[in-house]
Amino acid sequence: MTLQQLHYFMAAAERRSFSAAADALLMTQQSLSEQVRRLESELGVSLFVRAGRRLELTEAGRMLLPHAERTLAAAEETVASVRGVRTLSGGTVSFGTFGSAHHYLLTGLVQDFRAEHPDVRLRLLGQNSSEVADAVREGRLEAGLIVLPVDDRGLDVRPTIREEIHYVSADPARVREPMTIERLAEAPLILHEVRWATSDPTRRQLAERAQAAGVSIEPDVEVEFLTAALDLAARGLGDTVSPRFVVYGRGYGRKLGSVPFDPPLYDTFAFITRRNAHLSPATRALIEIAERRIEQLAKRLADAPSRVQRDGG
Repeated sequence: MTLQQLHYFMAAAERRSFSAAADALLMTQQSLSEQVRRLESELGVSLFVRAGRRLELTEAGRMLLPHAERTLAAAEETVASVRGVRTLSGGTVSFGTFGSAHHYLLTGLVQDFRAEHPDVRLRLLGQNSSEVADAVREGRLEAGLIVLPVDDRGLDVRPTIREEIHYVSADPARVREPMTIERLAEAPLILHEVRWATSDPTRRQLAERAQAAGVSIEPDVEVEFLTAALDLAARGLGDTVSPRFVVYGRGYGRKLGSVPFDPPLYDTFAFITRRNAHLSPATRALIEIAERRIEQLAKRLADAPSRVQRDGG
């Protein structure tokens, strides 16, 4: 039994004629009556009898009619429920981002998306990159923008741009020269992403360098958010690590200075989707806008200073 067969059955029942139903549906009478016969064969009953030149429903046909009406109505409701998403005239798109993405592009991304697709609701989940990767892999999110490295099992990963990580301090003496991993191991550290310490991308890179150098990184203070670590560092309670752009672009240079690592350390941004996934039109549109925003961000990062000199430092 198909929805098409039920549709033809209802058309014939309404017009009491195969030919009239076929004319209304812009098809041949032979095609319509053949589909009705196949439906009768599958059900094992006759649905119509002829009364002169008109069709009359049999008892089985009268019993089937309300069920056919409900089934076709439910099918139309199902199609309507996703029509808005398909045409970008409704629905909700959910997208995961790394925790500090709001410092870079979220405001502009929301502004651009809402301007182009005002009828689509937008949910941006700012999480740690490893958590976003898990959500995409498990199908709870269609896509995300994360910082590498992450566990990429079951994911398609498309790197975009990278941002340099700096060592940050309120003490000018500690940011006079690039930071090595050996000196970092002895520094009074405040590190963020405490909940994701072992899987946070930046911490993972630092841990790998420390292991190769035969030292260990043991922070004095651990907090959840990057801004909290920077605020504490600005009070002289320790030093931290941060993307260069956040220190430079968010005004922390009034109280903090920064230097790169030796060798340089980078956060690499990447789009992730579930492997071989078919993305909804809304998610594809959001990624396209995010790509444009990232192109603009790349130019701003290229213009940022190689180090941040504390005001008065």
